Amino acid sequence: MSSPDTTQPPSPRSILIATGVAFGVGVPVLLIAILPAEFGVDPLGVGRLTGLTALSAEANPFEEQVEIHRSDFVEFELGPFQSVEYKYTLDLDAPMIFSWIADGELYFDMHAEPAGLGEEYAESFEQGNADRRMGSFHAPFTGIHGWFWENRSSSTVTVRLYTAGFYVDSTVFRDGGDFSRVIDPVAE
Repeated sequence: MSSPDTTQPPSPRSILIATGVAFGVGVPVLLIAILPAEFGVDPLGVGRLTGLTALSAEANPFEEQVEIHRSDFVEFELGPFQSVEYKYTLDLDAPMIFSWIADGELYFDMHAEPAGLGEEYAESFEQGNADRRMGSFHAPFTGIHGWFWENRSSSTVTVRLYTAGFYVDSTVFRDGGDFSRVIDPVAE
């Protein structure tokens, strides 16, 4: 078997053919895979059908914050038919991750009140009966955001809340009163 002659440069015709083949393969790859997956642009609709558009980051996922985040843990014991409300002060779009776990089923209402407008403007985001919820939350407005838990059973239930986020303080509403808790940043 003889090796190809590498002393001769490719002919202009060979270069044009190779360029045409590369262009013929590259344009469909660009339209079918790269644009939908990288930029969310789907001119042929194939990216939507194959799920490639879900890979695109339409916006920068990085969110810079001016405050140091805080971490909190609180535990409440609720006797039969007792309730407690626990809320964090969050600015517009401030993120918070959370997990609350109870040793029995509780009625819960995750809701918020816009700053300065009062209870009549409260907005509920999730309600139900459960013994746990985990997730993340971005404050849709500046105000207090948190949970109301009520024990509707005949036995005592303990609920534990773990959070981390860009809040300043929290408020406990219980037994007809309320008190604020200052939460220190994780580091200064």
